[in-house]
Order: sequence, then structure tokens, then C-alpha cells
Amino acid sequence: MKTDEKKQHFDDIYVAETPVPFKERILDALDYVSDNFNKQTFDRLILPWAQQQAADRPLNFVDLCACFGNTTMATLYGMDFEAIRHNWRSAEAAQQIDQPRRFPAKVTGIDISGNALAYGKSAGLYDETIEADLNNPPAPTQQAVEQAMAEADVVISTAALVYLEPEAIARILDAFAANQREGYMLVNFLNPFALEKADATKRMLLERFEFVGSMASRHRRMSELEQENYPGEEWSLLEIWVLRRRG
Repeated sequence: MKTDEKKQHFDDIYVAETPVPFKERILDALDYVSDNFNKQTFDRLILPWAQQQAADRPLNFVDLCACFGNTTMATLYGMDFEAIRHNWRSAEAAQQIDQPRRFPAKVTGIDISGNALAYGKSAGLYDETIEADLNNPPAPTQQAVEQAMAEADVVISTAALVYLEPEAIARILDAFAANQREGYMLVNFLNPFALEKADATKRMLLERFEFVGSMASRHRRMSELEQENYPGEEWSLLEIWVLRRRG
């Protein structure tokens, strides 16, 4: 994945076999509170529609660049920051999710970390998984990703698009846009990281989808490295967008 060298990276955490290191070094140490706001935005702009639609059929729910699935826990399961931390207090506790899904759904997790996806599937967060380097996927993997996106009713991609090349973002967005059925996407943009890429991604989204609403919030505390690179800043901030398929 393409990375911003001014931003802290946690490669060893993302390939751990359980989410406990993620909980201890990111959720705990950096007050990673953004899932509270992802949940609030989802509840306001997507949840009523999703629950109504799911009364007739399970929805296809895609967590893009899903990692261990904390934002699926926030949006689909309705768990806040403290509930997620408590659920991930130990490897044993993390093996089952403390709360039920708020509507019937088939959940597909897409990520580069096979270990994170294996955890999510074993814990019941994901029903299906696709392990993929989205910037350079082999043809069969790209086809599977595009099919999952085209069939999706709800897509979440939080604090993750910054790692993808514009061409990869375009392929993914085009696949989701291809279906004429009503569907929603919740995406995040980080500040102060990769602002030019965020602007370009926003333009790509607005070209393809109808803007529904947004929210600005805290994401997490900045690491020491990040505070050195961005003097005077203590918090990384988040802009949360919800978009709807045209048509």
C-alpha cells in the first residue's frame, strides 16, 4: 500500500493474529474514538433505511480495508468505543462479539491482512473475506472485489482510502456505482494527512454518487512521530461522508 511518511504506520499490529495489540496500542494508547462518530453518522443517515430494507432480505454489507472489523462492530453491531475496547480486552474475549447485528446482513471483509480477515471470520464479524492488495490485485481477486462491491447495499471504508492509488479507488467506486439498486457508502477522510489525495477522492465520489450528509469529528490522538511532523497538532481529525448510488 502507498503510505504517507508523515503518518504513523502500524504494520506489525495489522498482521497480528488477534485484535488485542490493535486495542492496546491504538484504541487505548491513542484514544481511537472515531468509531463513536462513525456509529452516530451511520445511525443518522443509513440505519433506518437499512433496517427497513433488511425486513425483506439480508443486506450485502462490505467493509473495505476492514482490518479487524472495529467499524463493522460500530455500525452493524451498534458498539461504541468502550464496548469495542471491552470486547477486545483479551484474545479469548475477542473470539465472540458481545452484541448482535442490528439487521440481517451478509458481511464481506476486504483487506490486505490475511490474519485480520481470519480473525474476523472466526469471530463471526465477516461471513466472507477477500484478501487483496487493492493497488495491485491479480485478475481473479480484482473480479471478486468488483463483484462484492457491485452487489453491496452498504459499503464502509473508514480511514483507509488514503492507502489506495487513484486508479484503485476508481475501479472500486465504479463497481459499486454500476448497480442501479439503492445503496449507501460511508467513507472517512483524515486531517492533516494526505489532504491532496483526500480532495481528489472527494471529487471522484461526487462524480459518481449523490452526497447525503457528513460529520466532522476527532479520530485519534497523534503519535509522537506525527506530532513532530505536524507541530502544534495533538489530534488527528476525521471527516465522515455518506453517499448514495445515483439512480
